Amino acid sequence: MKVLITGATGLIGTHLTKECNRAGIAVNYLTTSKEKFENKPNYNGYYWDPYNDEIDINAFKDVTTIIHLVGASISKRWTKSYKKTIIESRVKTANLLYKTLQNTKNEVQHFISASGVSIYPNSESRLYTENDDAVDTTFLAEVVQKWEAAADQFKDLDIRVAKVRTGVVLAENEGAFPKLVKPIEKGFGAPLASGKQWMSWIHLEDIVCIYLYILKNGLQGVYNATAPSPVTNEKMTKKVASYLDKDLWLPNVPAFVLRLVLGEMAILVTKGQLVSSKKIEEKGYKFRYVNVVPAIKDLL
Repeated sequence: MKVLITGATGLIGTHLTKECNRAGIAVNYLTTSKEKFENKPNYNGYYWDPYNDEIDINAFKDVTTIIHLVGASISKRWTKSYKKTIIESRVKTANLLYKTLQNTKNEVQHFISASGVSIYPNSESRLYTENDDAVDTTFLAEVVQKWEAAADQFKDLDIRVAKVRTGVVLAENEGAFPKLVKPIEKGFGAPLASGKQWMSWIHLEDIVCIYLYILKNGLQGVYNATAPSPVTNEKMTKKVASYLDKDLWLPNVPAFVLRLVLGEMAILVTKGQLVSSKKIEEKGYKFRYVNVVPAIKDLL
């Protein structure tokens, strides 16, 4: 088995590559830098430039699965031009892969794409499953819709397609978790907005293992990649503070203040979705981190 990974140097991609290699799965990866190829046994880089439709077709040699993780960070201020970058970094890249497979002899049978739970509308009470067809009206929901549509086109090539709707990934040094921990460590932590918004979180180890599980078992369809026990923003904040033995003496940070500071991007912390993980569990995946306290302890 050989996989081609886009976004292989990102948070999930870096760890997924290591797990693939441990499992004896060779990895090809695509990079926009001609100078940064890191060719090792079972790990080879190939150049691409999605904005100019350039790609080294050697990247597809003997590849049976493509894992599409690339995408510009959503944690930068959403200007009009950057919104375009967020969408194009996901859609243009998928389109180039599709066109290349369409026109090149290959052995690809499986396309696994990252996606997001932000497609679901904000709710404090509704539990969302993969069968829900309700779609939020936010920019992030638009991103996910276009992202998944770009993935679905691979079905036209008789390729199995899996879409991994990822929640808030908890990692030690990157992503949302360090940003949550830092003010608490300094004694200035507080829940955000109402604090009642859901955080459907997942430990980095589990999201990586879910990709590997989908890969090894040839799964297709939509899968929520979130831990079985979501928590509210307030509960997450309190659990981190308790583990660090810090008091939470400040009032909740008002939503309007967050909007003033972050602009439209404030929905990342003021809104949330309660998401079910039962589908991937019913397929046989067993979570390493079911509850948030062991996850916090592991990361801190």
